[in-house]
Amino acid sequence: MSELLRLDKRVVALTGCSRGQAQNYIEGGWVLVDGAVVEQPQFMVGTQQVTLHAEARAEEPEPATILLHAVAGFEPGTGAPDAMDWFSAANHAADDDSGVRPLKRHAFHQTCLLPLETGASGLLVFTQDGRIARRLREDGSKLEQEYVVEVSGAIAADGLARINRGISMHGRALPRVKASWQNEVRLRIAALDARPGEIRHLCTEVGLGIVSMRRIRIARIAMGKLLPGQWRYLPGYAKF
Repeated sequence: MSELLRLDKRVVALTGCSRGQAQNYIEGGWVLVDGAVVEQPQFMVGTQQVTLHAEARAEEPEPATILLHAVAGFEPGTGAPDAMDWFSAANHAADDDSGVRPLKRHAFHQTCLLPLETGASGLLVFTQDGRIARRLREDGSKLEQEYVVEVSGAIAADGLARINRGISMHGRALPRVKASWQNEVRLRIAALDARPGEIRHLCTEVGLGIVSMRRIRIARIAMGKLLPGQWRYLPGYAKF
């Protein structure tokens, strides 16, 4: 019986690199054990064949930012369903052209930013990148969010004008929005500093019931063709 050895130690013996470089190779998805990628440096190997991808780089993997088309009622961290259940190969959009190499580590330690309107579906942002997290936390109120809102009922005579002028909620003057009819039952509403509950309040104040809401854009980042439950990576060059 051959002695078992940690994978990072085997990579050190195989390549002559440092322990830290070996861990970067492994966590970067560049190391194969019997032809299958293994991303855990502590993985124990014996007689298996360990190989290094021809394009391997001993750099620490870049943090990932993920865009998810969340279904209505999805609340990250509640376990119903948990966000990590979505970030699988089965839910990864086939037309993801970000150029990011999928890694298992991308599903962990993700922070969800800019929550959706109450009861809404649509674009959610998850990131491991502290720079993006700070940007969305500190400047989130300055980023325009756009929703498609399906409504029922008859709007008040001056309802659209009132929505665009701004309406108060709990004594707070809501930011002015840009609202327009997409068709007979759908409004497109773009707003700055859109907090949960506010778009619903805007609609109900002018006599409209809410059938559904879907966020389709945050600043310059659009949800695009993502189907409900699908996700894709945010390209490194993309900016909110």
